[in-house]
Amino acid sequence: MTIGLSVNGRRVEVEAEETKPLLSVLREDLGLRGSRFGCGAEQCGACMVLVDGAPVTACTREIGSVAGRSVTTVESPTLERLRQAFVDEQAGQCGYCLSGILITAKALLDKNPKPTRGEIAQALDGNICRCGSHNRIMRAVEKAAAAMRAGASR
Repeated sequence: MTIGLSVNGRRVEVEAEETKPLLSVLREDLGLRGSRFGCGAEQCGACMVLVDGAPVTACTREIGSVAGRSVTTVESPTLERLRQAFVDEQAGQCGYCLSGILITAKALLDKNPKPTRGEIAQALDGNICRCGSHNRIMRAVEKAAAAMRAGASR
């Protein structure tokens, strides 16, 4: 079956069964490998993407459920300021969790451009980082929020 959707602002059509996981379509059919397979049970956040602006786990989300919708992955140009802040703050060690964290942070900052540390921590609660980079991740989100606000005021 042909399923059409928008991925990172580009209209695409994929041949896939409606029940195929969105993550598999992104990685295998579209070559977008930034989103990771972690637990396969919606528990770790490594596979997060945005669907119509809302963070969702792509490991169990069926591609048929996003037909005609907008999907944003970590490869999207709209995450550039976030990615740069994470590089600047050396927020990743192994990097496995970062795609999901970046997506979750993007959703937070789109809704709340000036989050408190507590709000950032709460938003990232569903993303597991085993490396212990939490303080640098928090700083990176704060830095990205400031950069996004400064860019919006220009």
